[in-house]
Amino acid sequence: MTARPQPTSPPPLPAVQRLSIRYAKRSRMRFASHRDIARAVERGVRMAGLPVAYSAGFSPHPKISYSGGVSTGAASEAEYLEISLTGRRDPGDVRDRLDAALPDGIDVIEVMDLAQVAEAPRLEASHWQVVLPGVAPADAARAVEAFLASASAEVERLTSKGVRRFDTRAAVQSMELDRRAAQERGAGCVILRMVVRHITPAVRPDDILVALRRMSALAPSSPPLVTRLAQGPAGPDAPVAGAGVTAGGSAPGPLWSKAPAIPADGPAQHHGGRADQGQEKATRLDAESAGHTAAAPQSAYEQLPRGAEQPVMAASAREPDGRDCPHARDRAREQGSN
Repeated sequence: MTARPQPTSPPPLPAVQRLSIRYAKRSRMRFASHRDIARAVERGVRMAGLPVAYSAGFSPHPKISYSGGVSTGAASEAEYLEISLTGRRDPGDVRDRLDAALPDGIDVIEVMDLAQVAEAPRLEASHWQVVLPGVAPADAARAVEAFLASASAEVERLTSKGVRRFDTRAAVQSMELDRRAAQERGAGCVILRMVVRHITPAVRPDDILVALRRMSALAPSSPPLVTRLAQGPAGPDAPVAGAGVTAGGSAPGPLWSKAPAIPADGPAQHHGGRADQGQEKATRLDAESAGHTAAAPQSAYEQLPRGAEQPVMAASAREPDGRDCPHARDRAREQGSN
C-alpha cells in the first residue's frame, strides 16, 4: 500500500484575525447568484491587498465563510461573511478598501473584529420587506390574517434532490402590512414586513408568498420586490416587523444591535466607502434611484440584465435549474428529434 502524496509547498500562514463583514446586495446585483457573489468577494479581497488566510492541501482556498445568503433575485441590506487574515488590519480600513474594490451593488457597510466583541452576531432570524405590485390593501390584510390564524401552511419546493414539502407557518414569527410605506411609494401596491426564523429546511419569502397565494389567492400583478432589511437573534430579542400598522409606518429597529435602522420614510446614504454613489439603504426601482417618482413599483424583470427573459411563474416555489426556460425546452426538442 503506497502512501498518499503530500503537498511540497510550505504550510500556509496561520490566521491571527477574524473579521465579521456586513454588506449589502443592491440594484442589479440582486440577480447575481451566491457563487457569483463569492467570486466577486474573493477578487475584491485580492484587489484590496488584504492578507487573507488560506487552507492547507493541494487546492488552497481563502478562508472566507458566508452565512445564509439570500436567493437569486432578492436584495439585502444585511448579508454577512467572515474572513480570516494572516496580519492584523484596522476594521475601518478594511471596510473602505474592500468597499472600493467590490463592484457596484455590493457595498460593505460594517466590519467588526470578532476578538473585540463579546460574541459573534447571532443570525437566527431575518426581517424581510416584500413589495407586492397590483395587490389591494384589503386583500393583503385578509391574506395575512388567514395565514397567521392557520396552524400550518405547507408548500412544496422543487430542489436538485427532488420535491420537498415543509411548513412555512412554523418559521414566520410576525407578519404585518406597512401601510405608510405603501402610501409613500404610490397607489397600486402593498408592502409586507415579516420576521422569519432560520429553520431547516430554510423558509424563503417566495415560499411564504406561495402559501399566501394558495390560501387566499393573493397574487401580485408582477414579480414582487424582496429585500432583507436585517438579521439577528430570534425570540424575545427580535423586533416585531410591520410597525407601520400600529406606529404610523416607521421601520422597526435592527435585529442586530450593530446594524443601523433602515427607516421606511426615506433613503439613507451609504457610509461605508463609495458615498458618491448615493445609493439608498432600501432597494428601490431604478427610476426612484435616479430621482424620479414612480406611481407604483413595476415588474422586477424590467431591471434584468440586457437579454434576460422573465421565467415562467409556477404554482409552487422552485429553485432555478434552467428547465423552465423556453430556450432550454426548444433545445431539448431539437436534441430529441436528432
